[in-house]
Amino acid sequence: MAADTNLLSPGVLTVDLDALAGNYRALCEAAAQATCGAVVKANAYGLGAAPVARRLWDEGCRHFFVATAREGAELRTVLAEAHIFVFEGVLEGSAGSVLDAELIPILNSIEQIGRWRRVGAARPAAIHVDTGMSRLGLNEAEVREVSRTGLFRELELRYALTHLACADVPTHPLNARQVRDFDRLITLLPDVRTSIGGSAGILLGPEFRGDLVRPGIALYGGSPFASGDSPMESVVTLEGVVLQTTTVGKQQTVGYGATHTVRSGARLATVGAGFADGYPRALGNRGVAFAAGTQVPVVGRVSMDLITLDVSGIAPAGVQPGDTVELLGRNVLLDDVARAAGTIGYDILTGLGPRWQRRYIP
Repeated sequence: MAADTNLLSPGVLTVDLDALAGNYRALCEAAAQATCGAVVKANAYGLGAAPVARRLWDEGCRHFFVATAREGAELRTVLAEAHIFVFEGVLEGSAGSVLDAELIPILNSIEQIGRWRRVGAARPAAIHVDTGMSRLGLNEAEVREVSRTGLFRELELRYALTHLACADVPTHPLNARQVRDFDRLITLLPDVRTSIGGSAGILLGPEFRGDLVRPGIALYGGSPFASGDSPMESVVTLEGVVLQTTTVGKQQTVGYGATHTVRSGARLATVGAGFADGYPRALGNRGVAFAAGTQVPVVGRVSMDLITLDVSGIAPAGVQPGDTVELLGRNVLLDDVARAAGTIGYDILTGLGPRWQRRYIP
């Protein structure tokens, strides 16, 4: 892309809010009778919780999920009337924030249930039932204990949740097993609505959804499944600024460790972004960029602040200092970048650093 004199390195991260809204509408349609919420934790997967949440609210989303009480309190300043659920529940030090911001804690343990009974019994809450993740949530014995002892009494429980461990692999047997266990355990709870499916669960079928679904990565353009192309529209474009171009006068190596050799006459472009900006170091000699309508390889190691591209196949006028190249977007897909780096799209998005200039369209 031609030079933008106002653009500074490492470059610009553009979030297409129309594409985000389109993905939300597609997920609502797929969810059928279930209510469709949105997971906006980790600053909306690194894209900006405030603009993302506002647009989703405008699209009709009313249920939002965050990781921590701090995230919830920040979101409350943006959305005064939203139902904001907190995955971490209510901690000893966060009870005040949860109450003040009118958040809905997802209670994960007997200890948290007891704490909420003391400080917020008349306020809405949800309960997390662990059916196979072995992270947060009450296990079967604990569900039976709280049912037997009546610890749920006096609580204003809105939802019972569980979290599918292998929904990104549709044929995995644990998916059906978790749903069966969840259906069995919620019979021990008060009459309460359910929330099961995230992005992948929505697309697996009605038994994997519950009454409220919680899409995350699919909203932001990533594939909800471990293999195959993403069915969602690309939301994020990452463009790095070219700092310098050079034509190599003899065969020589590129970057730290001399891991790549270029021939005499090769033309290289150095881009002012690196692993300090969330561009994975693992993409050295494996990643690609898109410049002047052409896919070009990353050569040599990714440095803290720099990436080197081999642009030998592009006319010199096509790539000049000050131009931008696409590092992620419609031509360099999120899930392809993640696979090349040996990771997942969630990791790529949430790792994008604060030095990127963030732009939102429309």
